[in-house]
Amino acid sequence: MDILSSEQRRRCMSSVHSENTSPERVLRSGLWHRGFRYRINDKRLPGSPDIVLPKYRSVIFVHGCFWHGHKGCKYYTVPKTNTDFWVAKVARNRERDQKNWRQLEAKGWHVIVVWACQLKKANLDNAIVSIIAELKTNREKYETEQDERKKARKRYLLSQKVIKEKERAILHEIKRS
Repeated sequence: MDILSSEQRRRCMSSVHSENTSPERVLRSGLWHRGFRYRINDKRLPGSPDIVLPKYRSVIFVHGCFWHGHKGCKYYTVPKTNTDFWVAKVARNRERDQKNWRQLEAKGWHVIVVWACQLKKANLDNAIVSIIAELKTNREKYETEQDERKKARKRYLLSQKVIKEKERAILHEIKRS
């Protein structure tokens, strides 16, 4: 049985926001103080990632343990009332998350998921160090991929130049005959 009336529960649930949550602000502050610059909630990207770091071609989603069903976490428990609704709700959230991650990865973005419980005071420094290490790895991958794209583009342009030279030579031979 819920200890709150339906009106109290409605007010409580309507006050929950999806952007600019405390865990997001804590993580953003930690990254900012370590010299990382980012955008927040970029609507142009699938899922409007909480933090976007274009320089690292990475996005960070800060997931609430309850809302995204963090398995094995003490902060994720299925409510005892309206259980079917909540199980379906969390399943839809997870499904949507997976779809957004696939779309972002298809566009060349590296996706990092951080759970709210990882950003508690006791774990915060370790979480930020881990995220920074992942961001640096992602940047190295991105720069390598960029170099490969540049080389491929040069090879393509060179092949197009050779083809055009051959076409000119053939046209020149035709005109001479």
